[in-house]
Amino acid sequence: MATEQELSDFLKSVERRAFKRSVYHVRDEEAALDIVQDSMMKLAEHYADKPPGELPMLFQRILSNCTLDWFRRRKTRNALFSNLSDFESAGEDGDFDLLETLEAVDGSERSESAENTLSRAQILHEIELEVQALPGRQREAFLMRYWEEMDVAETAAAMGCSEGSVKTHCSRAVQALGKALKAKGIGL
Repeated sequence: MATEQELSDFLKSVERRAFKRSVYHVRDEEAALDIVQDSMMKLAEHYADKPPGELPMLFQRILSNCTLDWFRRRKTRNALFSNLSDFESAGEDGDFDLLETLEAVDGSERSESAENTLSRAQILHEIELEVQALPGRQREAFLMRYWEEMDVAETAAAMGCSEGSVKTHCSRAVQALGKALKAKGIGL
């Protein structure tokens, strides 16, 4: 059984990444914040009695379900997604950067030229756009595997699918990203 402190520490440790992941899925910062808060509340209410080692998997599954619920509610409310602009990011001003973890190593950014800084920012923006353009399940599997650093079994359990499906989704996502970035002249 997780103590209150262990549960609190766990939630603090996943808060930022969960928010970023949710923003990627729903492309609305306010909705993403609501989804993460709902997920945290559900974990605390229903699964606080679980061992600390089970919390990450439970939370990922709850977060995925809350995201799907958000889409279902939205679909019901709108009857059909007829306008693709509904999926566009509300944060066009650049406040949110999924790839901010790829910032230059401590101190090196100060000595980096303006040209290199701009070039790196443009490449990261292109990568972010291509990740957003992935189909939902591919994006979810890709983010869990490579952003959340979950293994195949954990990702499969969180997504509610087989390990083979996770591998397929990840493979297709990597191929699509590689092809799209190569077409834009970006080689990683």
